[in-house]
Amino acid sequence: MKFYADIEIHSRYARAVSPQMTLENLALWAVKKGLAVLSTGDFTHPDWFSEITRKLEPVESGLYRLKKEFCDMDQPWDQQKTRFILGAEISCVYTKNKRGRRIHHLVYAPSIKVAETISTRLSWVGNLRSDGRPIIGIDSKELLKIVLESSSNSVLIPAHVWTPWFGVFGSKSGFNSLAECFDELEPHVFAVETGLSSDPAMNWRIPFLDNKSIMSGSDSHSLPRIGREASVFDTELSYQNIMAALKSRDERLAGTVEFFPEEGRYHYDGHAACQVCFSPEESKKHNNVCPKCNKPLVIGVMARINELAGSSRGSGFSPAWAKPFTRMVSLDEILSEALGVGKNSKAVWSEYDDIVSRVGPELSVLLDLPENQVRQELKGPTAEAVMRMRQGKLSVKPGYDGEYGVINIFKEGEAKQFTSQKALF
Repeated sequence: MKFYADIEIHSRYARAVSPQMTLENLALWAVKKGLAVLSTGDFTHPDWFSEITRKLEPVESGLYRLKKEFCDMDQPWDQQKTRFILGAEISCVYTKNKRGRRIHHLVYAPSIKVAETISTRLSWVGNLRSDGRPIIGIDSKELLKIVLESSSNSVLIPAHVWTPWFGVFGSKSGFNSLAECFDELEPHVFAVETGLSSDPAMNWRIPFLDNKSIMSGSDSHSLPRIGREASVFDTELSYQNIMAALKSRDERLAGTVEFFPEEGRYHYDGHAACQVCFSPEESKKHNNVCPKCNKPLVIGVMARINELAGSSRGSGFSPAWAKPFTRMVSLDEILSEALGVGKNSKAVWSEYDDIVSRVGPELSVLLDLPENQVRQELKGPTAEAVMRMRQGKLSVKPGYDGEYGVINIFKEGEAKQFTSQKALF
């Protein structure tokens, strides 16, 4: 069974997260997106955990679904199709090797009981109620110990590993290898999460990741953003099968769905306050200093990967074990360009709902629908935009220092050329 899973999201109890991120809404939007499995996110927060235990029920081993009594029977989406995996994200703040570290890690539990055990242990060293993604003064290695001691089936996966401020390899407070971070426990970390500003091909360049799986998740803070990145599995639904696929990196792990990494907020280097954006080569010419204010540039993901890859593997390197991945632009962004209006406009979301209810879930429409059906079912400019996205025929102004990159599929006014094309099919 092939399915999409987004197992890196947040609840409404995390800072800067939409209050609409409820279990009911997540279950509904997962179906609209075409996601079979979604993380609960933030199971360490006491109030959110209470909702999880009250509103979800066990189904396949280690997976949960929304109880029928909490489903909205007046809308067409079957919320009980969505499977939840118990997940959380921890922000570890500590000092190691004489450097301050701020590192984010994803944690997964195989059962409610184990999740409760992990949360109890963490509550002894930090305030879990302050944030859905708690900031805890604990070494990453000590967090991994807690996770492993809670259950042999519990898992820790470093999150958005290249992000400058909070990635395990980030330029601001990260390490130069997983072994430097986790010491002798490094073999227990069998996967890394790419983050929006890198894709698998960029991570393939790093030799010390050769025996690690690469997974992707949305890190979503709002409903429309879930599924903007995802992992693809080909196995039966269960917690054990998902984690076994990541651990073994066999055929059960079928690949990932990715941002165009240039669109990520930290792909290039720069200084947002001065609107300075540099490629790694340009940054070197300026000694990594902003030419407008002389403050240090925030060194982004591409530069950091170049640094750790060294000269051994250039861009384009592909190892024998590489899994396929697909770059994607979200349907609301495509519709925004096709219609020539903002992506938060009523017109975009009216068209979005029409497509996913009439044609199929978003991921299926964008990635799996045959071209003849794309052109038959979607309006001319939308169909053209989907096909250009699949072919990588678009331009991206890279993101930097917290600013998202900008994708353009059409040149100005070009979308209008395709407005009548649907009638030809």
